[in-house]
Amino acid sequence: MEVQEPQKSRVVVIDSPQSWEFYVAQATNQNCPVIVHFTASWCMPSVAMNPFFEEMSSGYQDALFLTVDVDEVKDVATKLEIKAMPTFVLLKDGTVVDKIIGANPEEIKKRIDGFVQSIRVSVA
Repeated sequence: MEVQEPQKSRVVVIDSPQSWEFYVAQATNQNCPVIVHFTASWCMPSVAMNPFFEEMSSGYQDALFLTVDVDEVKDVATKLEIKAMPTFVLLKDGTVVDKIIGANPEEIKKRIDGFVQSIRVSVA
């Protein structure tokens, strides 16, 4: 019987303002869209969105998926004016293009789809 390797997560956990700057700068240089899940360990709707976010990340190989715990990386959350969890932020060239507040998988998927498609079109 073959043992299934657990799939490596495509979601990068941001643990400091430095790692945030590094990944966003790298994505900007590569013209890569960034999708960020701002979460908090005490926020149940946020925690419930983790598997969904993980699933989304595997569907968009050409986008960078980041997760930021607002309590651990306050500076980034403050800079992007994150007031509620979960909040999903779509970045292009390091700039916020869209912000989705709340745990609404349908809406999040629709907005990420549109966002990634628009970038593919502008690059092509």
